[in-house]
Amino acid sequence: MKVDPILLEVMRNAIYSISDEMMGALIRTAYSTNIKDRRDCSCSIFLPDGRVVAQSEMSATPLHLGTLLASVPTILEAIPPAEMAPGDHIIYNRPYPEGPGHLNDITLVSPAFHQGRLIALVANLAHHVDVGGYAPGSMPFGVWETFQEGIQIPPIKIVRQGEVVEDVLELIGVNVRTVEEFKGDVMAQIASNNKGQQRLAELLGRYGRELVLFYMEEVMNYSERRMREGIRKIPNGSYSFEDFIEGDGFTEDLIPIRCTVRVEDEDIHFDFSGTSPQVRGPLNCRRKSAASGPYFVMKAMVDPEVPPNDGTYRPIHIHIPEGSLLHADFPHAVCLANIITSARLADVLIGALIQALPERGIAACHGTINILNIGGRNPATGRLFNYIETYGGGQGGMINQDGMDGVHCHMSNTRNAPVEIIEATYPLRVVRYGLVPDSEGPGRFRGGLGMMREFVSLAEDLTLTLGSDRAKIKPWGVFGGQGGQTSRSSIHRDGVETAIPSKITTLIKKGDRYLTVTPGGGGWGDPQERPAAEVRHDALEGLISVAGAAERYGVVLDPRTMDIDQTETDKLRRLARPERS
Repeated sequence: MKVDPILLEVMRNAIYSISDEMMGALIRTAYSTNIKDRRDCSCSIFLPDGRVVAQSEMSATPLHLGTLLASVPTILEAIPPAEMAPGDHIIYNRPYPEGPGHLNDITLVSPAFHQGRLIALVANLAHHVDVGGYAPGSMPFGVWETFQEGIQIPPIKIVRQGEVVEDVLELIGVNVRTVEEFKGDVMAQIASNNKGQQRLAELLGRYGRELVLFYMEEVMNYSERRMREGIRKIPNGSYSFEDFIEGDGFTEDLIPIRCTVRVEDEDIHFDFSGTSPQVRGPLNCRRKSAASGPYFVMKAMVDPEVPPNDGTYRPIHIHIPEGSLLHADFPHAVCLANIITSARLADVLIGALIQALPERGIAACHGTINILNIGGRNPATGRLFNYIETYGGGQGGMINQDGMDGVHCHMSNTRNAPVEIIEATYPLRVVRYGLVPDSEGPGRFRGGLGMMREFVSLAEDLTLTLGSDRAKIKPWGVFGGQGGQTSRSSIHRDGVETAIPSKITTLIKKGDRYLTVTPGGGGWGDPQERPAAEVRHDALEGLISVAGAAERYGVVLDPRTMDIDQTETDKLRRLARPERS
């Protein structure tokens, strides 16, 4: 069959719109705040051999680019296509042997049949607020093996030919703290895949099985051609970079991640030799989870518009030593790798590739997904609850624009939970919430500002888990830009404020105030070259202080009128950049 370029585009949009509609169905029908408001989920369509044809880009999370690709083949090994029937839904959450990045990311895979023949698999992945284990939220520090992190679900049918397998649902439910949220979100995942099956059936009915399957293959081939063409535009050579995670919760020893990127014509190789061995704390990755980093960075820097699928990843070759931080052995703990390790991985890859593609790079963003879990018993309802949220920070400056303030960057694409939702749902009161002035990385194009949020606990004996980083090492700037400010957190109890580590699981009492501050993004270019009018604008907006304008940008402002003192500004900037004779 000959490829019709117009029909190829029609079919590409039709297939991808199905995965987007699955996302819409999952978000609208979910029970938990983490999915219905924060949208911590992703949807995809696979062929029966385990190759991904389409991955939703509507509010989807880049973290899931690799983990869904790992889950589906693992499920197929346990339950091959011959054992699947219409109306089946298979649930799975184990990172070992390959699967989701952590146990909270429960995956649901469902066969799509047409005229009695298995045509495709529809799949979604959603972060559940609790899956049992050591602490509320199932992502604690102080654990060292996956058995402590929560319930492990092997590939098993939770719906069999349209009938929910109640025994399986109840078995999982009694092992989690927030059973209502768990059941509600699983039902939403089933509804999402039902929608995908329905829309695929309609597409097959309209165009026929042969044509749809042909163009599914051609969509993947099209993505491969685009990615290879993009790689050819990168200068051949090797580009290396390293960065560090600040401890694993047991020690504060720096944990290196190193990568050498080698470009060879239309193929690209990522070699992580020299990366830290696996650690005791829960920051370890499985290989496919770590692969999400190269997949994301290649799409972002080489061809942002390329449709993500199996073809996109064919020219990308990844070597990760076994037993390392990014390819841990069973049963090492992994629950916070998605939050901390994946963010540092993205920094390392961008730091390497910006050497070859400076116009497409970015200074370091906040560099951690900044997770907060607070759980316990809600006195208003008498039920167990878990509040989970990841906090954005500063985006890095770019070649022609400032970084955005208080946003998620790179591997996370989730939204914030509205204050009204938090206070209506959980025994927490939000005292302060906003951007942090002077937290940006100065540059010709400055980094974005970090954000802060402060809570008061309205319940006794709540468990708090903070998973953050960049408390010591600033998010780096590039081409003369400076680093963004670091993170910090504290608990205010009985009139005393106590700083707490960036990686901790601890108890908080009723009346305690908890404050968390996220890092700012790094700057791009010499801050002395930032136009004084733009510095003044930031000061007028309250983003930087008058003192910060002078100290970091050499712009002197009258604190009463906020007018620029041009004479003093010229003097400061000459001192910062003396003219060469």
